[in-house]
Amino acid sequence: MSLSTRKRPEISFEFFPPRTPHAARTLWRSFRRLEPYNPRFVSVTYGAGGTTRERTHQIVRRMVAESDVPPAAHLTCVGSSRGEVDDVARSYWDAGVRHIVALRGDPPAGADGYQPHPDGYHYASDLVDGLKHVADFDITVAAYPETHPESLDPAEDLDNLKRKIDAGASRAITQFFFEPDVYLRFMDSVRAAGITVPIVPGVLPVTDIVSASRFAARCGATIPDWLIARYGRAGTGAQSRSTVGVSVATEFVHRLMLEGVDEFHFYTLNRAAIVARTCENLGLIPAEPVAAR
Repeated sequence: MSLSTRKRPEISFEFFPPRTPHAARTLWRSFRRLEPYNPRFVSVTYGAGGTTRERTHQIVRRMVAESDVPPAAHLTCVGSSRGEVDDVARSYWDAGVRHIVALRGDPPAGADGYQPHPDGYHYASDLVDGLKHVADFDITVAAYPETHPESLDPAEDLDNLKRKIDAGASRAITQFFFEPDVYLRFMDSVRAAGITVPIVPGVLPVTDIVSASRFAARCGATIPDWLIARYGRAGTGAQSRSTVGVSVATEFVHRLMLEGVDEFHFYTLNRAAIVARTCENLGLIPAEPVAAR
């Protein structure tokens, strides 16, 4: 089957809350640039320790009010009691948000590892269960093809994923990775464990390989040597690095599509251009002309 006749893949986009007025303008320009590509949903993250919670709320509420694209709000266990988390969830439901990305969350900067709130949800599986008692949310959780850095081994990590699904999650989105075979092997293990929900690959189009390598080291993802070499050959020019990023992301998604994968989640880092070009390489034509904002 040729790419031209293959089913159009479903896509979704992740954004993060801005810290400055300039960053806020960048976020909204990026969102508007990507909106016409008809994503299934867009998600908005929290900072470590829930530090950007109020900004996340504001962005999600604005998306509900101003766009037809459904937003998915990230919600974590960190730093809040069960009652506080439940109140946030109810406020989202009342605002029209029906989709939550439920995560344990990262500890605040400077903290000595993760410590559950004494009156809070301890882990993501607890959070999923609690959210299902608040309202009938569609819940997405995280999956780790290369194993969560705090897990003892892949089997323990897979058990944790199964607990989240059994608690009521309807899909998982993976941490980003760069080797398609990593996902395919992971899916063999997932299905063997009896997990049948969609496991959506997370795609990170890269423009800065140095920053991406630091990011990957923190979350347990591997940067292959061939990818570092490819960016090394591209030199330091922004345009050439962007071209490599689009090419690598396109090849990555095409390979997984050939294996039957039909849904992808793009980590945008609030940068629309490289994601838009990748989408167009995949035959995803915007629903309306996209201006260069």
